[in-house]
Amino acid sequence: MSELHVVLGATGAIGSAVVAELTARGHRVRAVSRGPATGPGGFRADVTTTEGAVAACAGAAVVYQCAQPRYERWAAEFPCLVRPVLTGVEAAGAKLVMADNLYVYGPVDGPMTEDLPHAATGPRGRVRAEVDRMILDAHRSGRLRATLGRASDYYGPGGVTTVVGPNVFAAALAGKTVRWVGDLDQPRTLAYLPDVAAGLVTLGENAAADGRAWHLPAAEPVTGRRFLDLVRAEVGGRPRVAGLGRGAQRLIGLFNPTVRGLGETWYQRDRPFVSDDTAFREAFGPVRVTPHAEGVAATLDWYRSDAA
Repeated sequence: MSELHVVLGATGAIGSAVVAELTARGHRVRAVSRGPATGPGGFRADVTTTEGAVAACAGAAVVYQCAQPRYERWAAEFPCLVRPVLTGVEAAGAKLVMADNLYVYGPVDGPMTEDLPHAATGPRGRVRAEVDRMILDAHRSGRLRATLGRASDYYGPGGVTTVVGPNVFAAALAGKTVRWVGDLDQPRTLAYLPDVAAGLVTLGENAAADGRAWHLPAAEPVTGRRFLDLVRAEVGGRPRVAGLGRGAQRLIGLFNPTVRGLGETWYQRDRPFVSDDTAFREAFGPVRVTPHAEGVAATLDWYRSDAA
């Protein structure tokens, strides 16, 4: 029987994409969520508790940590989530793959590489750095094996809680104004969800990935204006586009805590924000990533059907 791969947060956007990728590669999968267990491999557990995390991870060879608190609760709750997960992974004698992001670096000049200092000063950036330290310290101490896969903002089928989600794809299909959060003319790395999942599973499959963070492969950086042009070309017609600037973010943030939290990382939206994935490609290549035009078309198809 093949080794068991466990996905925590399996009903979220990244978690469900990882489940799909593991299944496509022929792995045996346990899909863990706090809600009722559904589908093949479904398993109900509260991994914020030690008992739940140990049960969820039991028998695993690899555990993918894709669960996370609500965005506005990161600073208060993320370490409390990761601690029992580490205990569960250790008890199983498994390897941990953390679905991570780029907050740890704070504002940077030039493309981001994995050797940059963790210089974030905002609460969400600091807590992500704390979580990363917890995981890599557990690896270095010999408690478990671990690796981290970092991605930028993502889009794709199932991506409904991201800034490149309903306000872009659902709005375009409905003929509404398509809103880009930030400067329309700044290049940024955007990750396509299935590519994120493929990168995380590759890290899970390879012992050479252990003990460090990796930037997951993504298509070339793209400006908001160019990305929205791809959306408009696929939808047809000429839906209106608009950039949501800092002033509007502050105003909406008075009533919406998630939008309010974007102010901490506005540096990701008013200047180039580019992730360098050279290290991953050199270690695990050749790597195929989804061109943005192809990813946009697939995402719109999903919004037409599954998100309807």
